[in-house]
Amino acid sequence: MNSISNIWNHPKTSAAGLLIAVVTIGGVLSQQGISLGSAGTGTVVSLVSGLAAALLGLLARDPAGATSPSGTTTKLGAWALIALLLPLPFVSGCSGVTVAQDIVNWTPALQSAVATVDSTAALLAPIDAPIFAAATAGFDAATKLLVAQAKAYLSNPSAGVLAQMQAQIVVLQQQVNAAVLEAAKIVNPSSQRHALTAVQAVGTVVSAILALVQSISSKAAVAQMASHSTVKLATVRPYLDEGRAAGMVAAHYGEPVSLARVQVARLEAIEARAGF
Repeated sequence: MNSISNIWNHPKTSAAGLLIAVVTIGGVLSQQGISLGSAGTGTVVSLVSGLAAALLGLLARDPAGATSPSGTTTKLGAWALIALLLPLPFVSGCSGVTVAQDIVNWTPALQSAVATVDSTAALLAPIDAPIFAAATAGFDAATKLLVAQAKAYLSNPSAGVLAQMQAQIVVLQQQVNAAVLEAAKIVNPSSQRHALTAVQAVGTVVSAILALVQSISSKAAVAQMASHSTVKLATVRPYLDEGRAAGMVAAHYGEPVSLARVQVARLEAIEARAGF
């Protein structure tokens, strides 16, 4: 009876909980490849999940809740954000071809970030430039190989090319993490700031691509990838600017920075749990 009375006394909270459950279940079904049929250019699952998230957002912005003494509107707003985050653009459970296209879409940003790294040494103090150049020397070759693999996988999504991407993205991720630690050792504040900013731009794209590769990889493959990750995310996180990373993600996906900021935090948690 208490449960029934709670539903009656707090209809907005109950409705929010139901909508969150719908979006959560939809996300799980999508990740398992269960579509329940097609709806337009998408699937029934994605349609229902999208409608539930939209209704939750409208519910959270209901002006009637503004005078709630318990702060219900604030809580619903947070829940709406959580629900919208469930289908992360990085790990949306899409097909291998869709993920491959997203990886390829990230490659111009990756190449641009690496080009910025190449030109950053000129901005550093003379004593710091050689250290930075040595720490980032492998970026160009590793990036070119990953871009080629991504394009090859898009045109022919085979297990062999996927295995190559799985190995290569970890190689690049480890190079970036190691470079972050080297940049953090630079004593000159200006040089350190320029170095960390340049390396993090590469790292943000690499993290996005890593998440995309993870999303189409088996648990065994992800575990094997993580086993080659010796410089962990937890080690480099103190030197990273999450706001800057969120800005890049928001610009790429055309979404609010506030949403991207929480997505980046959630993505980092996912990668940490996987052993990266």
